[in-house]
Amino acid sequence: MLQTLAFSVFSCVLIASALMVIAARNPVHSVLFLILAFFNAAGLFILLGAEFLALILVIVYVGAVAVLFLFVVMMLDIDFTELRQGFLQYLPIGSVIGLVLMVELIVVLGAWAIAPGAEGQRAALAAPPAEISNTEALGRILYTDYVYLFQLAGLVLLLAMVGAIVLTLRQRTGVRRQNVDEQVARHPAEAVTLRDVKPGQGA
Repeated sequence: MLQTLAFSVFSCVLIASALMVIAARNPVHSVLFLILAFFNAAGLFILLGAEFLALILVIVYVGAVAVLFLFVVMMLDIDFTELRQGFLQYLPIGSVIGLVLMVELIVVLGAWAIAPGAEGQRAALAAPPAEISNTEALGRILYTDYVYLFQLAGLVLLLAMVGAIVLTLRQRTGVRRQNVDEQVARHPAEAVTLRDVKPGQGA
């Protein structure tokens, strides 16, 4: 009974905070609601017995990603009134796209059905061996069955990082930069000057 109550509370707060992420007018509030959603999702993972995923969600997403979002949003001086000026001209096409997505979701949910024998498969999957920990079971799945998808996800993140660097790179004039080729090709006679300093005289 207590586990069912906790699941209901975590689920309701998670859904409400996820809706507030996209409904809040202030972007700082949206990030705070996102952090709340992550915490409740971690609580659901703990109830499901996936403690490793819950800790990763709190440490990585709440401790790094969401806090980074918060600092970036607070440091950016964005004029949101200027951004909302062209909102009405995109409203018709946005409404059409939203309607299409809603129809697709209704069709998918309407055709959804529980396969025969799914309960037995779910029970078999929900009972891992006692000698295998949660982290080991997750590692076996990631690095055996889905190893290529895991590598593909890492490649996508690498491309995103390179793209962010390219988009933010600016060539500034008047800034002294390091020229590695010029330093490597430099002769020792050009880099070192020997002076014979007499006693009592300066260099």
